[in-house]
Amino acid sequence: MKKLLLVAGFLLIGFATQAQAFEGKYDQKLSIGASLQEHGTGIAVIYDYGLGQNISVGLASSYILDVEEPIDANFGDRFDLKARFNANLSDVIGVSDAFDLYPGLDVSLKNFGGHVGTRYFFTDGFGLFAEVGFPLAKYNTDDLTVQEKLFNQPVFNVGASFSL
Repeated sequence: MKKLLLVAGFLLIGFATQAQAFEGKYDQKLSIGASLQEHGTGIAVIYDYGLGQNISVGLASSYILDVEEPIDANFGDRFDLKARFNANLSDVIGVSDAFDLYPGLDVSLKNFGGHVGTRYFFTDGFGLFAEVGFPLAKYNTDDLTVQEKLFNQPVFNVGASFSL
């Protein structure tokens, strides 16, 4: 019972702490989580750097660890790297500083795309994120093989975010 009360106390302190999801210029966030899409699941690593009050840029990389059978996907099919641009809207829409909504655009090895994500920080250093990415223009306009469709379809990322 003492351990349960101790854990509950730490959680309450974490929720009561005034955390900021995006602090503007020079803010740095690292997000690590699961990458989920049709025919495969993997890992995503995302870095964002604040350029201004509501603007950030960054890099995102994903690798599919588990591809459905009998798809024969090589490293190039399983890997993607993106340069990204975000509009961080928490103070624009007037929500809690602990919450950030960020639509954005990205240029990847596979396509030109967009993404919409959210982050919620429980403390100044730790939070959770969820993000959906989608292609807007594919570099290969032919009929795509199943392997080529990896990262050329909607991708859902979810995991932990950290302030650096």
